[in-house]
Amino acid sequence: MYKLVLASLLALAPLAAGATVQSGGNGFSPDKGLDLSRSFEAQRQAIVGALADGKTYSEISAADRQQVAASLDRISSLLGDAQSADQLSEAAKVEVFNEQERINTLLTRAHEDSRLVCIREKRVGSHRPTNNCMTVAERRRMREQTLDALQSKRGYGLPQAN
Repeated sequence: MYKLVLASLLALAPLAAGATVQSGGNGFSPDKGLDLSRSFEAQRQAIVGALADGKTYSEISAADRQQVAASLDRISSLLGDAQSADQLSEAAKVEVFNEQERINTLLTRAHEDSRLVCIREKRVGSHRPTNNCMTVAERRRMREQTLDALQSKRGYGLPQAN
């Protein structure tokens, strides 16, 4: 029995290794950001797809979305026919690096704001708990609206929450 399990694991090992290489190859990961040591065009397509899917960056503003698109276009034009950023002049490398950092900053912030957080809570007047799921940005907006409503009702300011 032991030999059969070992043989089946060894037979599946090349398939698992191939899947790891394909998934971690040249694609873009929202957690890691844009990395120009890998294929730029593959990452660009992944970023455009993630912006369009409506989930990964659901809380990105229209202005930030336009900035990301402009930065991607700028990097593409700076890279031109070069295979990597190492083949560029020092001035072009600095510009590419600055655009890369702008993209990473905007997408990281949007990804964090788009993170879904669920809280299990009991509604007032009920003993039955329910799930309340909202993005981080939705929770922040709701907190700000509640504070604004309380301040307008009382006529004076509440202490600011940090």
